[in-house]
Amino acid sequence: MVSQKVTIKNPSGLHARPASILAQAAGKCKSNVIIVNGSKQIQAKSILNIMAAAIKCGTEIEVQCTGETEAEDLKSIVELIESGLGE
Repeated sequence: MVSQKVTIKNPSGLHARPASILAQAAGKCKSNVIIVNGSKQIQAKSILNIMAAAIKCGTEIEVQCTGETEAEDLKSIVELIESGLGE
């Protein structure tokens, strides 16, 4: 397992459009992608789970990847989040 902390930069947080972009990107990953927000663990491949977590702008989350391509998947998901997810 590899993980990295990242801060949500999108002004609306991880709501409909950003959650959709993130879930689509995570869906292309071969590894299991989990978002940790406080004590919650969210499956990043599910847009509904991401939206239900109501993660706001400025929140620090941890992205965890486990699987055969975990390092590459972590890098791509973190870069996507840091880019603002299509602000």
